[in-house]
Amino acid sequence: MGFLELANFIIRSCGCRGVVTLEMFRNLQNSEIIQQLTEKFEENSPEYPLSLSTQPWRRFRAGFCELVAVVVRQCQYGVVYDGFLMDTLISLLTGLSDSQVRAFRHTSTLAAMKLMTALVNVALGVSLHQENNQRQYETEQSKEPGRRATDRLETLLEKRRELREQQEEIENMMNAIFKGVFVHRYRDVVPEVRAICMEELGTWMRTYAASFLTDGYLKYLGWTLHDKQWEVRLKCVKALQGLYCRRDTAAHMELFTSRFKLRMVSMVLDKEPEVAVEVVKLLTLMLENMEEALTEEDCQSVYPMVYVSSRPLASAAGLFLYRRLLDPRRQPSRGGDNRTFFRLLLAFFIESELHEHAAYLVDSLWDCAGPRLRDWETISALLLEESPTEGLVDQQEKALVEILVASVVQAAEGQPPVGRGPAKKPSARERKAQVEERTRLTHCLIPALPQLLAKFSADAEKAAPLLEVLRCFDLSIYCTGRLEKHLELVLGQLQEVVEKHAGQAVLEAASRTLHALCDPELALHGRGDLVRSRLVDQLADKFHQEVTELLQASSLEEEEVYSMAATLKRISILF
Repeated sequence: MGFLELANFIIRSCGCRGVVTLEMFRNLQNSEIIQQLTEKFEENSPEYPLSLSTQPWRRFRAGFCELVAVVVRQCQYGVVYDGFLMDTLISLLTGLSDSQVRAFRHTSTLAAMKLMTALVNVALGVSLHQENNQRQYETEQSKEPGRRATDRLETLLEKRRELREQQEEIENMMNAIFKGVFVHRYRDVVPEVRAICMEELGTWMRTYAASFLTDGYLKYLGWTLHDKQWEVRLKCVKALQGLYCRRDTAAHMELFTSRFKLRMVSMVLDKEPEVAVEVVKLLTLMLENMEEALTEEDCQSVYPMVYVSSRPLASAAGLFLYRRLLDPRRQPSRGGDNRTFFRLLLAFFIESELHEHAAYLVDSLWDCAGPRLRDWETISALLLEESPTEGLVDQQEKALVEILVASVVQAAEGQPPVGRGPAKKPSARERKAQVEERTRLTHCLIPALPQLLAKFSADAEKAAPLLEVLRCFDLSIYCTGRLEKHLELVLGQLQEVVEKHAGQAVLEAASRTLHALCDPELALHGRGDLVRSRLVDQLADKFHQEVTELLQASSLEEEEVYSMAATLKRISILF
């Protein structure tokens, strides 16, 4: 008997060695059969096929799910309505899903949920056939009485009755599985069982929204967002992503959104990073497909995530931030170009008051707005702008310099900033792209850097990071590209910075830059050595003069002592 083969396969898939015989099937109730199987079950071992995660058993699980789907698919035009196969199978799975034995409960719930998913596909097909039948009937009915085909009308009416009966039968089967299995197992003590229920519920809603995308079903997703196990919460969030990703399904989610939005927004702080990432992606979908759903207060809960150490979470939050605030196309009145993007970015960065974390902000936007962040021509033009109406104020200039440096470093190194995930080994293609990007940024910024240093050399907070930019260049391009005049200008500005400042940060930046320019491997290293020698001679002469004056003075002046100490500090950074 074919059904016994299927039933025993399911029993063996639970890890049970018991067998359902034809005599047992004919003479015993399902509960009695399950009781006998339970007695034969070896409960000493907690392992059973679905609990194992090795590759062969993962393949077994996929095959098990596919088998259930194939059974329904092969029977959908006849046997599924025979009143025996589906009814008996649903009854068996319902009984097993109520067992105290975890293996029975877990395996039968998976089978029942996959069976339901297959039946949902059949129900959708029947529904489409009904719509098609209705159109054909109306078309025939609309013809003039003399041209109507009476036989065809009767055939269509008969087909309509048949389809309606099939629809009712399928709905009864789905209702039996939902009430007999899902309603009890979505709160099972085993997290994997709860997760299966949530995953399949999301599939039903996406596949057959007309029947399942209602508040009566949605409430289960909302309630389970509070589940104690992160795997279950994750399945809920991913199921909701499938519903909010389309405007037509999102339009049916208004009541659900109003009831559960606070919970969804609060989950950006979920203790499990993987869940938090998917929640931010979910909120981004809501932002795109339900514009009015999220208030500014809701969005304020997401924005700070761009500064967290988890790169997946920061990148997801970066996309949310870009779509909500930074996309110039949302600001057509302001031009919609990259200048607009950088002004919006500056406004956010300054308002967030986390100015030492520009590298984290840039990295979070790298995947979604990388080409804009690498528009160094526009950044340079904004920084060099002198117009009182179009130019930037001091705070904006400082912030934009930090953003420029962070984007240059990330483009040159091809790695996220320190503290945001482990550095990964780039592939050959990524290395090639990185070399090309470094060449491009070098050609772009070689002419601009002397102008930027000339404008900001008196401001240590801007000069220090700008000096770091030069270390990201492919310095050989100064020679191969015949750009020595720009090198001379940069070296002159570098010397001026050392002479002007005594702060540790700016002097260390100057030292690192000068050291890079004096690399013996470079054809231009002689020019760097010349500037360093010139600086040493000047500072040595100045120090000698200051010491002489100090020894001859009758009393120590604080200003003279400070000047001499500053000169010593400048000399020390050159070696």
